[in-house]
Amino acid sequence: MDKFIITGGQRLTGEVSVSGAKNAVVAILPATILAEDVCRIENIPNISDVTAMVKILKNMGAGIKYINPSTLEIDTRFVRSHVVEHDLTKQLRASYYLIGALIGRFHKAQVAMPGGCYLGLRPIDQHIKGFEALGAEVTMEENAMVNVQAEHLLGNSVYLDVVSVGATINVMLAAVKARGLTVIENAAKEPHIVDLANFLNTMGADVRGAGTDVIKIRGVEKLHGCEYSIIPDQIEAGTYMVAAAATRGNVLVKNVIPKHLESITAKLIEAGATVIEDDEAVRVIMDKRPGHCNIKTMPHPGFPTDMQPQFSTLLCLAEGTSFVSESVWDNRFRYTEQLTRMGATIHVNGKTAVIEGVEALKGAPIRADDLRAGAAMLIAAMAANGVSELEEIQHIERGYENVVDKFRSLGAIIERRSFPDDEEKVQMTAG
Repeated sequence: MDKFIITGGQRLTGEVSVSGAKNAVVAILPATILAEDVCRIENIPNISDVTAMVKILKNMGAGIKYINPSTLEIDTRFVRSHVVEHDLTKQLRASYYLIGALIGRFHKAQVAMPGGCYLGLRPIDQHIKGFEALGAEVTMEENAMVNVQAEHLLGNSVYLDVVSVGATINVMLAAVKARGLTVIENAAKEPHIVDLANFLNTMGADVRGAGTDVIKIRGVEKLHGCEYSIIPDQIEAGTYMVAAAATRGNVLVKNVIPKHLESITAKLIEAGATVIEDDEAVRVIMDKRPGHCNIKTMPHPGFPTDMQPQFSTLLCLAEGTSFVSESVWDNRFRYTEQLTRMGATIHVNGKTAVIEGVEALKGAPIRADDLRAGAAMLIAAMAANGVSELEEIQHIERGYENVVDKFRSLGAIIERRSFPDDEEKVQMTAG
């Protein structure tokens, strides 16, 4: 078992560079299947979700070549399989994007239900609705396989009942080679939706309106390979911004698109931080105890749900009472139990948390319940007095590249250590 050992109380200062966007790359990698050609993707983050997706593509017959640690060449000409088993999909939620890509290329797909973080029920009914609108037949097998088949894919109007990033992406992937015009209404508008659309268009697709709530896709017969660079990670950037504020630091976060960070920046300013924007960087300075504020997660351009745990951690240290409302996921407040172990005062009622700010947190044994909760625990431990042991760190490494080295470069005292797991401890005691 590996853990992070963090000695808190250090003010973060310096510069940190943001990696490519996790939520974009896990959609763009499956999209290469549609090219039936060679794609060269740059600014790829070195995270476990990418490793898992690359393994799936390789298993399906794709040629994989790393040009350097952040540049990948993918040859999908010889992908023949339309089946992806559970032992491959269980590691990441984004494996369901393979369904859209495979039916776009082969008009059939058999993909096991995905894994990833548990944040409550995350049904794929809107994905299925989109596939069926394009002419596909969808069945759910007893072994949790999603089986999709279509004689032809025909463009159609698809109205999403709820704003769903996953369904928007999957319908885009399925529709780019369908006959005729597909119109996705009530589409998600996140930056990684726009990035995927730009990638598809670079391959020869005709996707318009990404970034608005109506996306129009005119199907083309053939796509081709291309070179493309992934956008910077909005959530990684936001995490370092909040960490700077929580430790009363002064940090320049580089390789960002400031417009993608507007909702996070606005709340940091409301909490008392100074945020200075440059063309491709933001500086966050906090020289006092944060002030209380209220946040409500919303689809983009609202405050992102993936930043809610990190910002709630900052509010644990604020003066006064803050209210946090979660409108996207059902089970996103599990991490608050870990913060209360560190001395935070949080009361959760359904999808709302009431946070009474305290002057300081204290180090404690804690765990990462999921990816973004793990990032929140890192921030809490760095801001706390004393030493914290953070376990279940594999969740964090799904979405943050070189997180230990990056935080160390800002002055954090953090190290990764290996410990024998409980079974090994029992055997050692018995011996």
